[in-house]
Amino acid sequence: MPSTLQHSSKTPISSGTPSRGRFFLELLVAFLVTKLPFVSVPFKWLESYFHELSHGLATLFTGGAVSHIQLFPNGAGLCFSQGGWSLAIGFAGYFGAALWGYLIFTFATWPKGIRFSFGLLGAGVILTTLLWARDLLTISILVSLALLFLMPLKLNLNRYLATSLRIMGLMVILNALASPTVLFGLEGQGDANMLAEQSWIPAWFWVLVWLATSAFMLFLCWRRVDRQAEKRQIK
Repeated sequence: MPSTLQHSSKTPISSGTPSRGRFFLELLVAFLVTKLPFVSVPFKWLESYFHELSHGLATLFTGGAVSHIQLFPNGAGLCFSQGGWSLAIGFAGYFGAALWGYLIFTFATWPKGIRFSFGLLGAGVILTTLLWARDLLTISILVSLALLFLMPLKLNLNRYLATSLRIMGLMVILNALASPTVLFGLEGQGDANMLAEQSWIPAWFWVLVWLATSAFMLFLCWRRVDRQAEKRQIK
């Protein structure tokens, strides 16, 4: 009986998932940062990187080959590839960026693995640089993104690392939510028009699917927070 009481009095290990209020605060911070001039630029690059990376991975998964990727200061990007299933490759960009944002947020709810998560993401950017970056501008942008993940490892407090990683994931999702809207009315350009040509389904349909996907990823982040809050209340 004494041992049982001693065990139950221990403070539960934090899940790393924020409270409901903190989630909305972090979402607000993420939204504001994406709107700030200059400060938002690296995070636009981040969404663009995951967008082009998703194109590249879809190419490889469907039997194609990636030549290189190219990133631009305004947040635009290109993925040069041959072969593969063009429909999956075209769809993967905006869908993949939103999915990566959700995965980053999920990584940030793993307290013991925060440093590993930052290191893994930074290593992924470095590997992409080695494999697919060819021009100096793209290399410079990717190096900046690698530092964005690796520099926070100098911090000793996991709490701040987790918060920054969650906000980063939310910013990727928010940028993925905003980016497809520029495709409305864009004739003959962009992933939506390419998919329209491949599938005979109107470009606006694909844009709506991407918007719904990004909104759903944001909802999944909220559900993760909400479920953990319910578990805390039960305890």
